[in-house]
Formats: sequence, C-alpha cells, structure tokens
Amino acid sequence: MLIYSDFPSEKTVFVFELDDVIYPKREYLLQIYYLFANFLEFTEAFPPQADLVSFFKNHLDSQGEELIFEHAQETFKFDVKYKENFERLFVNAVLPVKLLMKEGIKELFNDIITADKQICILTKGNPLTQLNKIKHIEWGVFASKLKVYFVDELKFRNLNPLDYITDELQIAKSELIYID
Repeated sequence: MLIYSDFPSEKTVFVFELDDVIYPKREYLLQIYYLFANFLEFTEAFPPQADLVSFFKNHLDSQGEELIFEHAQETFKFDVKYKENFERLFVNAVLPVKLLMKEGIKELFNDIITADKQICILTKGNPLTQLNKIKHIEWGVFASKLKVYFVDELKFRNLNPLDYITDELQIAKSELIYID
C-alpha cells in the first residue's frame, strides 16, 4: 500500500499510472467481458452468458488478456464479426458498476492534496479506452483535482511524457515522482 510519508518531501507533483496503480484493471476487464457475453447471448442465444464470462475470467487469470477474444471465438464458435463489438466496448461501454480505487489510494490522494501538492495521471494505452476507464472510476472529491495525460498521445506527437509534464507545470524534474 502506498503511503504519503514514504515519499520524499521535496516532491510537489505525484504522477500515477492508472491501471493496477489507482484501480485494479481486472475489474474493468471483467465488466467489459460481462457486457460482451450479455450482448452475444442476447444477439445469438449462444453461448450462455455465464459460460462465456467464466471462460473470460479463467483465461484472464491463467493466460492474461492477450488473444482472449480469439480463444473465446474458437472455443464457442461464434462469428468473428463480433470482434468489432468486443473492441468497441473498451472505448464506449457504460459499466454496470463503478470502478473503485485500490486500498489506500483515497488516503494517499487526500494526503497529497492536504500537503498542497498536485496529482496527475499518466496512462499508457489507447487514450479513448483509458478515458473510458477514468469516467467510470469513483473519484469522489478528487475528480476536480486531477490532471490527465496520455502516454500514447504524447509519444505520437514525439514528446517525452515526463518532460512534457514538467514543462507544462513549470517544475524541475526532481520535483516530480512517477508511480507506475
């Protein structure tokens, strides 16, 4: 668990990765898989939603998210045309349950803000997917205190993400700490 007093006091900007630092990425993925399984069962009447969700969960736990659609499609023999629907969910899904921050993150954020320091999110991956995750996290009072940056977007513009943040915030690089 991350505790404010464990960080050097000269740091004025705390930059966090989103996935598995602020919230458990697995929780987002499982909700996407659930939504896809519901959609597929509703559309095709097969496979049963519970069976496909169970497959996704087991695959995620044993093999990760790589090729999960392809393995599910091969196992359950549904049409590959549904891959577009599957991928679109990561960007557009309205999750049934809010994503909760990991234990201790709210306390850490509160301590950072109380110390009059800044919090930024610097997240890797498709910016639209990452933005969808951000929309579904239960931020509470912290929602207005965050500044968000997307690694992929900055690298696409040939910018070093941490250099960009220090320039934009007009701070020395030594004032920033990146927690990933």
